[in-house]
Amino acid sequence: MVYPRGLTKKSPCMAEFDVQLGDQFTYRVPLRSCNTMFIDTEDGFIEYFNTIVVQPHKKLVTNQGRGYHVRCRYQTKDTAIISGFNVSFAGNTKLDTTSPLPGTMMHIYAGDAVNHVPAENVKIGDPLTLKVALDQQEVYGMTVADCTVRDGLGWSEQLLYNDQGCPVDYEIMPPFEYDVNKTSAMVKFQAHKFPYTSSVYYQCNVRLCLRNGGCEEPPLCDNQGNNLRRKRRQAEEEGPRADYRIDHPSFARNATTVEVFGGFYVTDTTDSGETRLFDGEPIEENKDDQLCISPRDFAIGIAVAGLILMIAVVAAILFLCARRRHKRVSSTTGSSVYSGPYTNTAYSHSS
Repeated sequence: MVYPRGLTKKSPCMAEFDVQLGDQFTYRVPLRSCNTMFIDTEDGFIEYFNTIVVQPHKKLVTNQGRGYHVRCRYQTKDTAIISGFNVSFAGNTKLDTTSPLPGTMMHIYAGDAVNHVPAENVKIGDPLTLKVALDQQEVYGMTVADCTVRDGLGWSEQLLYNDQGCPVDYEIMPPFEYDVNKTSAMVKFQAHKFPYTSSVYYQCNVRLCLRNGGCEEPPLCDNQGNNLRRKRRQAEEEGPRADYRIDHPSFARNATTVEVFGGFYVTDTTDSGETRLFDGEPIEENKDDQLCISPRDFAIGIAVAGLILMIAVVAAILFLCARRRHKRVSSTTGSSVYSGPYTNTAYSHSS
């Protein structure tokens, strides 16, 4: 039995092999699920890591199992990818731009993004910063949309940002904040997770655009998730400068979308043993001298105590009745009246 650490239940990540001692087998684990996490290195590589547990028994978890920490490095930047944009302007002039696509990465930092501390093992409610950024260059900008968070098991996912780049639930994720050049966007949020797994995975679509008149403004979202700027732009799209926009049909055919990913582990309690509320405020654990009973157990205890009390009352009544009956019988059988034969010798005479 082979599985990633923390996923011992029946899941798509666990596999069973019918092999003998010394036999070889192949276990495949995906890079973007099954508790596999990754970090970006400064030298242009991405490093994936996971801990794989191998148990010799097919059904039982024993102390004979062994865990193996696996790390793999891949190069992320590929300068051979070329993207061509052919943008038609209002006149007869055409802008034909052929340039290497910039590297596009997602980073999730613990706390603020200034210190660049990757979020690897965090707790529910911890402050985090999600940042999507392009490599430094002068050609491309971007917009971020269609972001989801997944459990890594294929069981559940939650939409965070819609196709307009607006948040679906402001309490989970607020709007992205873009820089002036539209080459990076970041959002601050609190750590969250699915109830049955500690790993969470984020995925966003990044739409590349030309910074020289081709990038739309960052979305201005209302509470219903609508981009107010897009509505205003659609109303003005009949104007002479409509072809400058990246989302115009003549431009959208050549637009490029890149998927970016990120993930980390989330735990329910702090290192000091405190349990953390969903609003980020810690509460103390129960002390040793405190008694904590669930409502169900409390109701069962009350019912059992009532039944015992009822039995005790019935037993006491029966005991009192039996005692009174015993006294009545004793008073009857212990009477001092003599009912046997009696002879008065004073009146007896002999003949």
